[in-house]
Amino acid sequence: MLNGFKEFILRGNVIDLAVAVVIGAAFTSIVNSIVQGVINPAIGALFDASDLAEALPLAIPTVSGGNAIISFGAVLAAVINFLLVALVVYFALIVPVNVLKKRAAARKNAGQVVVQEPIITEIDLLVEIRDLLAKPAIETGKHADS
Repeated sequence: MLNGFKEFILRGNVIDLAVAVVIGAAFTSIVNSIVQGVINPAIGALFDASDLAEALPLAIPTVSGGNAIISFGAVLAAVINFLLVALVVYFALIVPVNVLKKRAAARKNAGQVVVQEPIITEIDLLVEIRDLLAKPAIETGKHADS
């Protein structure tokens, strides 16, 4: 029963689910504060705005005579936020899990002898083809030319 649970936990689907939960819960708040407190104001300053979310506005006239504002800066801020969260999760979770999987596979395969296939070169293939072409001539007493 414990072996089944161990296999279930070590499957990729469970680890992917755990990564998704961690992205949603823990890292999002940390990365949000970094993006909103440091990166957005720094990039916003390049566009003469107090925040990236307020940068790059596009005013579109509406039918009623007002303006609708499209905030490209807010979209850019969300993309930066997502990329930073994904980067942190990749290096904090995915890389260590992959290293652990490789170590477990190496331990599992440590006692097994690995049989390596011989490397066949073009010359080996040409020799084999020559031998196969010459074989009927030897068996029948005829030459391959005739």
